[in-house]
Amino acid sequence: MQNYQLVLTEHLNHYGYLFGGALLRWVDESAYICARLDHPSKCFVTVGMDKVSYKKRVELGSILLFNVEKEKTGRTSVTYQVTVKVVNPLSTDNGEIFSTMVTFVCLDKDGNKCPIE
Repeated sequence: MQNYQLVLTEHLNHYGYLFGGALLRWVDESAYICARLDHPSKCFVTVGMDKVSYKKRVELGSILLFNVEKEKTGRTSVTYQVTVKVVNPLSTDNGEIFSTMVTFVCLDKDGNKCPIE
């Protein structure tokens, strides 16, 4: 699944670049959307992200591409690989700025782990 996000003023830190927390939010949301689309009748919560490392700074007005792919489905959890790139139609440098694995656990109506399938 692919998703896009426009970097606006409210997403910037005090140095004028994308605030890392905003990016983490979008990564989590993109992976969550994918999990719900893959398993529409299930409820998920985030239990973890792998390594968090920002590879490049992101400027105001940048368009970010979030590519989400399912990596693994367990009995009660599912993991997605999320890769983020800057998309610039005027440049060939559309390099990766971030990637991580996001893991969700499936919960029942009482908040207990339950099987996905």
